[in-house]
Amino acid sequence: MDIEHNSREKFFRDPFGAVTCGTEVSLKLSVGGVGIPKAIRLVYKEDDGEEKRVDMPYVYELSGHSIYAVDVKMPEKAGLIWYYFELETEQGVVYYGNNQRNLGGIGEICFYRPNNSFQITVYNDYYKTPDWFKNAIAYQIFPDRFCNGNEDGSFLGDRDDIIKHEWNNMPYYKAEQFGGEYKCNDFYGGNLKGVIKKLPYLEELGITVIYLNPIFKAYTNHKYDTGNYEEIDPMFGDEETFKELCEKAKEHGIRIILDGVFNHTGSDSKYFNKYGNYGDGGAYQTKDSPYYEWYKFMDWPKIYESWWGMTSLPQVEERSESYRDYILSGKDAIVKRWIKAGASGWRLDVVDELPDFFVTELRKNVKEVDEDAVIIGEVWEDASNKSAYGERRKYFLGDELDSVMNYVMRDAIIDAILLKIDAVELDGRLMSIKENYPAPAYYSLLNILSSHDVERIITLMGNAPTRHEVDREYQAKFNLDGFAFEQALERTALAVGLQMMLPGVPCVYYGDEIGMQGYGDPFCRKTFPWDDITKCDPEGIVRKRYKKMITLRKSSDAFSTGEFKSVYKYGSVYGFLRYTDDESYLVVVNMGLDFKNIRVDVAKYGIKKLVCVSDDGKNETLTAQNGIYYIDMPKLWVKVFKKLPPDIAAESSAE
Repeated sequence: MDIEHNSREKFFRDPFGAVTCGTEVSLKLSVGGVGIPKAIRLVYKEDDGEEKRVDMPYVYELSGHSIYAVDVKMPEKAGLIWYYFELETEQGVVYYGNNQRNLGGIGEICFYRPNNSFQITVYNDYYKTPDWFKNAIAYQIFPDRFCNGNEDGSFLGDRDDIIKHEWNNMPYYKAEQFGGEYKCNDFYGGNLKGVIKKLPYLEELGITVIYLNPIFKAYTNHKYDTGNYEEIDPMFGDEETFKELCEKAKEHGIRIILDGVFNHTGSDSKYFNKYGNYGDGGAYQTKDSPYYEWYKFMDWPKIYESWWGMTSLPQVEERSESYRDYILSGKDAIVKRWIKAGASGWRLDVVDELPDFFVTELRKNVKEVDEDAVIIGEVWEDASNKSAYGERRKYFLGDELDSVMNYVMRDAIIDAILLKIDAVELDGRLMSIKENYPAPAYYSLLNILSSHDVERIITLMGNAPTRHEVDREYQAKFNLDGFAFEQALERTALAVGLQMMLPGVPCVYYGDEIGMQGYGDPFCRKTFPWDDITKCDPEGIVRKRYKKMITLRKSSDAFSTGEFKSVYKYGSVYGFLRYTDDESYLVVVNMGLDFKNIRVDVAKYGIKKLVCVSDDGKNETLTAQNGIYYIDMPKLWVKVFKKLPPDIAAESSAE
């Protein structure tokens, strides 16, 4: 019995991937070794809809296999379509659905209704994401730990309820260090003036957009416990400083994106005011507060709904009209106000905790102020089919997000470089993103290797156990050195090569470019060592790779909005093309620990001669032998080859 459907091959599914509403999709099934089936049907349904069965007629014979086909018009309403195949044979009913990994591509035969169906994302044809963002190189900054712009190192804000650290000290990580309660009130003095001061550094690195972790007034160092959305935290500066940052960043070709925390506020805030630090008002102080209806009290004032049970983060009731007016739709609503002040977009914290109607309203209001403002969601899974609280989310159907933090790609790269998966599995995971995400979102994904919530990339590349496997004492003392450190540097450089060459917007977490180490929070939030940026990576292996690959990335639209096509996936070596009508590049990565000589067939792409543009000074040139290239790949290495134009290729051949 030989049955096949490959959702990534145009022969089997045309057009490929996500489609706009009303598109007609052609689906084929190849069948052999089952005699003449009694019936072959496509079984499909809309999300939460009833299954529909459509007969698939026989169309022709191909290589001893019978081909069955059917055209299905996608619904006019955006959503997900799920499908599989049902075959009635002399031996009984056979099914063909998505593979066990649920990644799309080649499916699997089963003798019961499949658990996994193939997915088609159907989105609105008006869905558009900002073009400038697709061409960006982003840089994430945790403000307190990046740079203190005061020459004398003094702290802003005049607070006496905080712990002041020396710049290079280890962040506190135990409750007893805070006096018994984990307060996150230890600070280092980083501020917006410091970001302004380092704009030339960021421009020289090649950065074009800064994503700032929260900067609004709050008690903690991380500021995810918002105290006042209308005020820049005094420890970071004020509104004029923020406007100055946006203006001066623009002079350096850099935009600013803010972190929006709209699912919860701080208990120590003007809205909740648990401790009375904001006068007599606040939902905790009085039921007459204009903010009372923003929160859900089970037994006012002491028992209330909070984010993941953390009482310092009372959860907001997003259905409150006054809350939505304040944050989203009012004349001076928060999401509008800070865009008008100079921001170029929002990153939405825990967006899966925000209802669809809230995110839709947010998009509408932000885009009315600036249609080019970008909206990025914090989503850790496949955002096209993410379910939260029993509901399928509608992030990428056209009315909500432009982008998400691409943790799916991050995990795939890390697993591949650590040899936990091979190139075939890596390709499967990467192609699943391409298959499921609409193109406007696909080319806007925020491609991260580290963030303020996870281990730094270099720490993981040293084969360190994850933060879930070791206690905080271990994490605090852990530091790569010797051979493990050297190998981690090489692996990190390789990860950077992949990050920069894949579709989406590369995002550098502050300090990754100089080789900073660290486990998850708070160890990934150490201060940037401006006194000696070479001490983390003395040979500059990672720094050089970042600069080289960022420069290469920015040199061609092929890397930002070009097509992505894998052409080699065997063992630890992965090869893919990035191309437009004008330029083509072949990227090959060897994630293994041994030298490889590989054979890559790109005959059908008309690539007759290649020159390596990623290895400084070597200018390795390759000529195809009947469309086939033989490429030497050192261990833990990436090579990027550019297709030479026909006239140059011909001249080179003549020589």
